[in-house]
Amino acid sequence: MERLNVDCIPLEDIRKAQRVLYESGGVVKTPLVPLNVDIPGKKIFLKLENLQPVHSFKIRGAGNAIHSLNKEDLEDGIFTSSAGNFAQGLAFNAQKLGVECTVLVPDSCSESKLNAIKYYGGIVKKIPWKDWWKVMETHQFEGIGPQRFIHPVCDADVIAGNGSIGLEILEDLPEVDIIVSPYGGGGCVCGVASVMKALKPQTRMFVCEDEGAAPLAASLAAGEVTSVANHRSSFVDGMCGKSVFPAMWRLARSLVEGSYTLSLREICDAVKLLVEKNCIVAEGAGAAPVAAALREDFPPGNIVCIVSGGNIDTEKLVTILQGDIPA
Repeated sequence: MERLNVDCIPLEDIRKAQRVLYESGGVVKTPLVPLNVDIPGKKIFLKLENLQPVHSFKIRGAGNAIHSLNKEDLEDGIFTSSAGNFAQGLAFNAQKLGVECTVLVPDSCSESKLNAIKYYGGIVKKIPWKDWWKVMETHQFEGIGPQRFIHPVCDADVIAGNGSIGLEILEDLPEVDIIVSPYGGGGCVCGVASVMKALKPQTRMFVCEDEGAAPLAASLAAGEVTSVANHRSSFVDGMCGKSVFPAMWRLARSLVEGSYTLSLREICDAVKLLVEKNCIVAEGAGAAPVAAALREDFPPGNIVCIVSGGNIDTEKLVTILQGDIPA
């Protein structure tokens, strides 16, 4: 926790994380491709983290976190609390190391994510959403035992691993003007923005949130950590936060310029657009940056949208492609 009392993650930590991730295997350098839509003044690029082995950027933070622990820390196993994508990344890495991995998921967790966690050997424990969120806030859960807890967001090693996305973006598009990331807990944007602050500080950093679960927008407006008054869950489970984690507030407010809040209709339209124009399957949070970039009030320039993941239930994807909004 003390390691997050900073304005950015050190660049040397992120470079080290990148080396660890490439050398340990699993993580791939994902492509950066143009969105096949012409918009005057805007060139939109897609950072395809949905093409990681677990179909999410979360494999980066999870991989760096577990490889930063010593053998003694891993002897009793590890556990985490996750909406699904970080759990997959952690279980994937734990399986490779022969480490037991227990995952606490909310009872709303999608079937595709549950099946993937189990495929990678994760031991799944479903709990009510409010109890799950409490674990996210307190980093504790009774009855787990001596396993080492790895937080999916509030961990400097996790954020450093995620920051490797920023290094790759600069390798492929040095002239990037704007980067937009989904905001679930802040682990992705704070890692990427730390890279930009060190290497290309003129790059503007924005996030997007589901309008029914937009704690960062509320907190930035209030100038302090604020909970969402009328929070609601949706199929966009990668952006479902009720409040900004206090441990992440200093990082987020110093690195993020602003947040675009999106309707479920806008997010669904972006999911559909990615399939139709680029043959890309993205989950709600993964398509949300595209929805933000397409808005008329989003600034022009070379824009990179981080397509954070592609783990979406087939029936929900079909519903979206038919023009409807999943329940």
